[in-house]
Formats: sequence, structure tokens, C-alpha cells
Amino acid sequence: MVLQKLPLIGLLLLLTIVASPANADGPVCPPSNKLSRASFPEGFLFGTATAAYQVEGAINETCRGPALWDIYCRRYPERCNNDNGDVAVDFFHRYKEDIQLMKNLNTDAFRMSIAWPRIFPHGRKEKGVSQAGVQFYHDLIDELIKNGITPFVTVFHWDTPQDLEDEYGGFLSERIVKDFREYADFVFQEYGGKVKHWITFNEPWVFSHAGYDVGKKAPGRCSSYVNAKCQDGRSGYEAYLVTHNLLISHAEAVEAYRKCEKCKGGKIGIAHSPAWFEAHDLADSQDGASIDRALDFILGWHLDTTTFGDYPQIMKDIVGHRLPKFTTEQKAKLKASTDFVGLNYYTSVFSNHLEKPDPSKPRWMQDSLITWESKNAQNYAIGSKPLTAALNVYSRGFRSLLKYIKDKYANPEIMIMENGN
Repeated sequence: MVLQKLPLIGLLLLLTIVASPANADGPVCPPSNKLSRASFPEGFLFGTATAAYQVEGAINETCRGPALWDIYCRRYPERCNNDNGDVAVDFFHRYKEDIQLMKNLNTDAFRMSIAWPRIFPHGRKEKGVSQAGVQFYHDLIDELIKNGITPFVTVFHWDTPQDLEDEYGGFLSERIVKDFREYADFVFQEYGGKVKHWITFNEPWVFSHAGYDVGKKAPGRCSSYVNAKCQDGRSGYEAYLVTHNLLISHAEAVEAYRKCEKCKGGKIGIAHSPAWFEAHDLADSQDGASIDRALDFILGWHLDTTTFGDYPQIMKDIVGHRLPKFTTEQKAKLKASTDFVGLNYYTSVFSNHLEKPDPSKPRWMQDSLITWESKNAQNYAIGSKPLTAALNVYSRGFRSLLKYIKDKYANPEIMIMENGN
């Protein structure tokens, strides 16, 4: 299955036009082969993907409570490009129009997320359930199915209820585990009869690292030596704690899912978002050896744990006491806790071995003992970067990443949840 974000489709059409210049006598070059469904096996799904906060808007309707990103973008507008999700693309009111656009594009699937505070405005069932919010997702899912589009539903796409952030720090606290399981179990019971593809967490590496180690995404926490604008946080510590609580929450949610009778016949996993790595200097054996370490930190951090039941050994060796430990029971629940590997792929980078990290200023990137480089030792860029792209395009990295996952994790089912640029 391939799920591509909506804006990418228009981009591909634009690139096709730009790549085929014409003069009065006709095309300069013969037309290239066009992408066709015939190039893919029968049953291959093409789709589009969104996240609730990015598209829904309507933050004051259906009794929706405030989410982490609502407060973050109000508190730090400069970090959100002075934008917010108050209206977004108004998907809440216009989803039927958008579904018709998907249908006109001949897509098979739609990846969406449920906004936790639209279901539980205050984060917990005991504090109230928004029946209007529950009904909105029923209506949305029903409309998709009516139009022949298969829903893929993400339980958590970074929109922690702000009430839980204020009460105990959200995913910084182990208290999130009980609350997340309750929320996940509720949506499984509510929608599990019609939704057969579930993602517990979207891009947990980005959520933990960008939100709690470098302060570039909500809630914007980090140490001042990483970003002077960060007012709170502890780099090199909090990202590991957040992921630890997130992974335990995942295991609890999966246990609830597998006990859900109406969910039978469905599948559940996590959407990972690793980069691929190439050696910065092919003549340097340390750069070559750093690739596996880089992948353990960006992918194995979560995928090793949900496959084998614990963190990669290299992370334990390097991070030491800053990396929390799982109990025997938690390891058992985490092992084989996914039915598929969700994969978001966008770009690749060069891995440059870091010889002497500064132990007084820990951070996730430094712990991996590498620096990410966009150019190699010979000053060549990895892939290409079209004018319309935010990141370098390196399709070979996609293939390499797929093979790496196949070989290391015993050929699991892989669902491509996002790709492009």
C-alpha cells in the first residue's frame, strides 16, 4: 500500500509538465513513461494521508477540548509560522467534498487520525465524552466506506489533550499509560467494526526528539544549550522518557485491541519515519560502521522494542542510565506488538562519525555518535533537491530502507503510510 499526502499529487503533475519542455516544433525530448497501476500488483492500494490537527479546524465545535498544539502555537506563534489549526483546511465541515476529490483521483485508501480531545475533551472518559465528536468520526468513516475508500486510522498524531499536559506533563509521566489505553480502547470499541487498519502512534521518533530534545515541535521542550529559546526541558533525558511511556502505552493499547471482539480481522502497528543513511566518507571505516548505529537510534529505538521486546543494545551501552528500563512484564507485552511496520519515507542523509561528544551537553543526536550531513566528503549531495522540495529526494534510500527492515526484522508486512516531498 502506498499512502501519499494530498499536496504531493499536484506536485507530481507539475513536475511532469516542467520536465517536458516544448517549442514550436514539439517536445524537445520524447515523452517519458507514465506511472500506471499496471506497474503494481493487483490489490495494491493507493491513498492519501492527513492528521486531525493539520486539517480538521473547528477547534471549538463538538465540545472539543484544547490539544497540545493549540496551546503551543498560541504560546509560540513564531515557531508555528504564525499559523494555527483553528480552521486549517476546514476538513471538519468539508470532508464530503474532500472525499469526492479522493474518489475522483481514483484512490483506494485514506489515512486519518482521531483527535483525542475531540473524543475526550478533558483527556479521560470520566470527565466527559463528546458524543458529537464521536459521531463526527462515525460520519467520516461511513462516508469513506460508502465511496469505496478504505480508512486507515491513527489513534495518536501528536495532539495530547492539554488538560493532561497541565495535570502531569502528558507523555513525560507514566500516568499517560492508563489514560491512553482507556482512550484507545474506547475508539477501538466504537469504530473497530468498520476500521480494520490501525496505527497507534505516528512517527514516535519525531514526537520525542523534536518535541522534547530540540524544541522544534510541540511542546517545544529542550535544554538552553540546544536552543536558547527553550524555557523548559532537559535534552538527552526527556526524549527517552517520553518514548518509554509512549511504547508502554502502545503495548497496552495493542493488548486492548487484541481483546476487542468487533476488531477481529484487523491489524495494528506504528508509523515509523526513519531516514536512510549513507557513509559520509567511504574511505573512513568508522563512517561506514556508523550507519547501523544511526538506524538503531532512529528506527530500532521503537521497532526493535515492538519486535524483540527491548531497546537496541547499542542504545543501552551509549545512553546508559538515561535510558529507562522495561519490566519483565512490559517486555513481554511489547514483544511482537505490531501486525505490520508502518513506514513514512522522505529523505536520506550522510552519516558522519562523531569522535568526541560533549558529555556535559547530552542530546539524542550526539548520543548516536554521528552528525547528519547533506553532502559527503567529496562535497556531493545525496540525491537531488527540486526547487519545489523541502528535502533531498533519494529514491535509492527508500529501497535500501525496505531491504534493511526485511532483513533485520524477519520480513514483516510493511505498509507505506507516507512518502514523497
